[in-house]
Amino acid sequence: MKKLKLLALRFIQMIPVLIGISIIAFVLTKVSPGDPVRIILGPRATAEAQAALRLKYGLDEPLLTQYIFYIRNLLQGDWGSSMTFRTTVLDLIVKRYTPTLYLLIGGLISSILPSLILGIISSLKQDKFIDQLVRIFYTIGLGLPSYWLGLTLILIFAVKLGVLPATGFGNTVGGHVRHIILPSMTIGIAMTPILVRNLRATLLEKKEADFVIASRSRGIPENYIFRRHVLPNSLLPSINLLGIVVVYILAISIVIEPIFAIPGLGQLFINSIIGRDYLVTQGLTLVFTVIAMIATLSVDLITLFIDPRIE
Repeated sequence: MKKLKLLALRFIQMIPVLIGISIIAFVLTKVSPGDPVRIILGPRATAEAQAALRLKYGLDEPLLTQYIFYIRNLLQGDWGSSMTFRTTVLDLIVKRYTPTLYLLIGGLISSILPSLILGIISSLKQDKFIDQLVRIFYTIGLGLPSYWLGLTLILIFAVKLGVLPATGFGNTVGGHVRHIILPSMTIGIAMTPILVRNLRATLLEKKEADFVIASRSRGIPENYIFRRHVLPNSLLPSINLLGIVVVYILAISIVIEPIFAIPGLGQLFINSIIGRDYLVTQGLTLVFTVIAMIATLSVDLITLFIDPRIE
């Protein structure tokens, strides 16, 4: 019962967060420099044409009135229409979400699997040569810019070796997977150092815990203690980081997708900002927020069911 109450509380907490994000996104798009009407019509547009376009999209109304209309329409399922792409915002987002979904899944796989392997090896070989190599790797990895990593991987695997495509998304599932490998590797190299450092520190801490020392004193083999006690108890803090990993991938997709010319939500977000397409920018901000909150809620659910201390 306590777990259900905690879960319900998480859902309730999402509501003010969404309202706050919608207000921030709405205000920032309105006060940022540039006139979307002039961008769309061009500098030679007549005053009548500009006034007609402002009236069409409600840009002549006070800021508070515009926000009230925006929320009302949003609750009715009307996300508005894009001024740049000449289609509804919801249709535009639905058409662009697949590449970002592939990138999200690929980024998670390329971040989690190497982190588990390197973290376990580093903790088992503490202060030995291989441990030093892993620590050097994540120290260097923390300082590498993601855009530089992406360009470097393109140069090596697409230009020099020619084994992977540099840009695009492909037309089939196999093509999607091939095109998403380099962007996923970029995310993995950028994210793995954080996860490895956290997992290694947790594993080393649990290896000296009282229950582990008690198991050793009973003559239980070290390998069994590590598999049965140390590793499971060390994974919980790393699981809690998965929500942050998802948020990081969504944030970095705004940089990664333009580099690899992936027609996803990240590239759409950049284009909407450049084109001063208010409704698309606001809609994408809410979508990114909802995905991040769902990821965080999923991590909370996993923690609720695998950690008996929550009760």
